[in-house]
Amino acid sequence: MSTTRPEVQPAGGAERTRPRAVALPRRIWRNYVVRRVLRSLFVIWVVTTAMFFMLRLLPGNPVDTYIAWMMKSGSTYESAAASAAGLFTFDPQTPLLQQYFDYLWALLHGDLGNSLDPGTTVLERISASLPWTIFTVGYALLIAIGMGLLLGIVMAYRRGGFLDHAISTVGSVLHAIPNYLFAIIVVVFGGVQLGLFNVSETRGTHTAGVDPALNLTFISDAFYHAAVPVTVYVLTTFGTWALVMKASTITTLEEDYVTVARARGLTGRRIGTQYVGRNAVLPVVAQIATQGSFIFGSAIFVELILKYDGISAELYKAINDRDYATVQGILLLMTIVIVFANLLAEIVSSLLDPRIRESGKGAEG
Repeated sequence: MSTTRPEVQPAGGAERTRPRAVALPRRIWRNYVVRRVLRSLFVIWVVTTAMFFMLRLLPGNPVDTYIAWMMKSGSTYESAAASAAGLFTFDPQTPLLQQYFDYLWALLHGDLGNSLDPGTTVLERISASLPWTIFTVGYALLIAIGMGLLLGIVMAYRRGGFLDHAISTVGSVLHAIPNYLFAIIVVVFGGVQLGLFNVSETRGTHTAGVDPALNLTFISDAFYHAAVPVTVYVLTTFGTWALVMKASTITTLEEDYVTVARARGLTGRRIGTQYVGRNAVLPVVAQIATQGSFIFGSAIFVELILKYDGISAELYKAINDRDYATVQGILLLMTIVIVFANLLAEIVSSLLDPRIRESGKGAEG
């Protein structure tokens, strides 16, 4: 006699499968990188939305501005209006919310719109000026970080001495001066009063008549014109790197594994390179993206003062012309650079120190 055991359904089966369905989204949400990426995208959306509506609160609109500009050039109102209708996708008679959703839809397709300059898109204007800002900021960061790391190590090994006090004082004072104010000081005293450089010759990104090309003439000319803004960025930031590196090196020198290495009789050079320097530089690496985004954001004022035709010149011209599309495009690009630089800094920090990820789970999970 065979008996079949009735299949017993587990009590509360629906309740047991439901947590599995919820588990995957929860695991994704608890992922440190995913949470940071979502938060960065949210910040970009908030800033984009705020910029869109705030710019619309300004008097005038790009179509009226373009028509007025064309009429000053001799065109009639009808011809200027017809030209504006064919040039702009923006229609001031369209409801504001529809303009907003049209703008977001275009952004998702990589379309930043048309500039006031006939036949020129916003992306083309940004592409022509942004590389110069990236060049000066990146070049300055490399020099400032190199100087800061080297001086920080020297200050840590000579702490309490003359070099430590001198570099700390100079670095702290220069860092306390805003870079745009330091740019004015450099122009007035370095260029006008002391005649260390020719102010008029260093204006612009390259000398008129020197065509952009991959040759020594153009490269040396570009470095010559970038020398003043790079000097401003370096002198106002190297002190931060030096002080951070000094504090990190002193902390590392007091670690037990360094004491053990000394007890084993290892040479000072080997301890410095393999035990101290490698570990002391980790906190500095995590701050590179943060400091880079700060310099990039403040470069607008420095470039305007020094007449360096980077992204700031385009932004200044677009604001004066009420070129909404170009202003939005530049500010959006700067927001993306700064937000993702901070995101990169957070991810690098979490990779270097896993305790950051664990603390994030405890706080948000």
